[in-house]
Amino acid sequence: GEKVRQGLWIALACGVAMTSIMLLSKPFYHWLDVEPAVTQIALGYLYACAAGLIPAMLYITLRFTAEGLGHTKPPMLIAGAALLVNIPVNYMFIYGKFGAPELGGVGCGVATAVVFWFEFFAIVFITRMDFFKRTGFWIRFSLPNFRVLKEILVVGLPIGASSFVGMMIFSLLGFLIARIGVNELAAHSIAGNLNWMTYVIPMAMGNAITIRVGFAIGALDELAIRRTLQTSMVVILVYAVLVTLMLIFFRHSLVSLYTIDEAVLKIATTLMLFVAFYQIFDDLLAAFNGALRGFKDTFVPMVMSLFSYWFVSLPLGYVLAEGLMFGIRPLGVYGYWSALTFGLFLTGFCVGLRLWVTARREHYRIREANA
Repeated sequence: GEKVRQGLWIALACGVAMTSIMLLSKPFYHWLDVEPAVTQIALGYLYACAAGLIPAMLYITLRFTAEGLGHTKPPMLIAGAALLVNIPVNYMFIYGKFGAPELGGVGCGVATAVVFWFEFFAIVFITRMDFFKRTGFWIRFSLPNFRVLKEILVVGLPIGASSFVGMMIFSLLGFLIARIGVNELAAHSIAGNLNWMTYVIPMAMGNAITIRVGFAIGALDELAIRRTLQTSMVVILVYAVLVTLMLIFFRHSLVSLYTIDEAVLKIATTLMLFVAFYQIFDDLLAAFNGALRGFKDTFVPMVMSLFSYWFVSLPLGYVLAEGLMFGIRPLGVYGYWSALTFGLFLTGFCVGLRLWVTARREHYRIREANA
């Protein structure tokens, strides 16, 4: 209970920080010389989303607590309900239906904030269930406890940093691609959205792997660890292959759900080939990271992600996009996505190697403990 309460303080601080960054993001668009029309829509979207960031952070903390206790169904139901809420609310605010103002792209941000608040209130209701009450969460109010906060941050901060560098590299690529043109930015957003939709299942599998590996380590059950890793890797690999084939053969149909603009369609369908190509490493990376979190090995994977994305992928993307390498013509948006693909491959390889080393070390530790 105490760790959950302290986790909420961390979530509150993160929410305030992220809200502040979004509300102060206008100078970045001017610095990148983004087209005024794009800037206006993007800022409106960010400002609207900012209204829901604090409850979103609180929701994530409580959701992971429920999942860590082995109760994954309530968060799943909330996510399903949020999807059902998201569709009509987006329709309302984008097109101005049912008495709502017609906001266009900004309406997506408003709908996102509404969904964040819905998820927060739903998870608060879940905390009143018996399994959550047994944690002692509702017993009392706690002020920040720096000893407990440190315990959480030592493990959690590298996890958050890994996710942050991965998400921010994609967002920063959006800023850089916006300088190329509106069509390229729209195609980048479509490909990114479809990529996120395919990534949800591996991400959830990664969370499940964390829970199962953590339980097995606590029980000093080497066989359970091995079975969890082997089974999960096979399942995710099969899923990744199926998704790859779907993205290759149905990419035009999928992209056409988002736009009918021929220029955007042409670029986005090409970008979907990149998504299809890196799908296997990206999905396996989610499993590798999930397993390492179960081993409480979070710092080294974070460093690997930081190096691969920010010190390899980003500069390589700029070089390829602008044609700064001798003998190579500027590749534009395709240069950035080529570098992103290479960065994901490099991260997956490094983190997978780290998992192999960590699992072997844990194998010998458990064998000695059971001797």
